[in-house]
Amino acid sequence: MNDKEWLILDAKDKIVGRLATKVANILIGKNKSNYTPGCDNGDFVIIVNSNEVKFTGNKLEHKFYYRNTGYPGGLRSTKAADMMEKDSTEVLRKAVKGMLPKNKWQSIFMKRLKVYKDSAHPHAGQNPKATEV
Repeated sequence: MNDKEWLILDAKDKIVGRLATKVANILIGKNKSNYTPGCDNGDFVIIVNSNEVKFTGNKLEHKFYYRNTGYPGGLRSTKAADMMEKDSTEVLRKAVKGMLPKNKWQSIFMKRLKVYKDSAHPHAGQNPKATEV
């Protein structure tokens, strides 16, 4: 069953969380009429212009991303503004990953997500369909 489509989404002026929910549903396959829980029905998603996504309110300054180094006292935090400046693709990846199921499917779905900072991407050979979110 290799009927997976390639969809391309433009993230310009989109809100991070709202875009991530739509992308998660496409990756899982909930946008299709033949959706079955436990079956792999999702499509590939290419997100372009990730450096132009928006945060609502004061989240750009007040939202933090946390990670742990694995050592005692190794909790590290990064502001959303710093994360956007350093690597805006990681902001969308983390948002989508948080909306996917926490089981064996999560890594499979995340492999189908391709995020790029600008409008250039190397997947022209797959003939992606432009989709509006």
